[in-house]
Amino acid sequence: MIDQFNRFLDWFSNFFAHRKGLLPLLGIVFVVINLFLKIFSVGWFAATDFFLHLGVILAILGFMIAWAL
Repeated sequence: MIDQFNRFLDWFSNFFAHRKGLLPLLGIVFVVINLFLKIFSVGWFAATDFFLHLGVILAILGFMIAWAL
């Protein structure tokens, strides 16, 4: 189990070492999706700002991971 987790972390760090802007870019896309949902839709996703929160968290984590790598 630990060996499998270590291999996943190695793969994860190697993957994002070459794609440092991927997670922040994905976070920005989620924020824009939330904007369009807020403007054009009324529903659970629009009322709770789910994609806004997910996008901000993902972007912050992406910047932190990019800084560490």
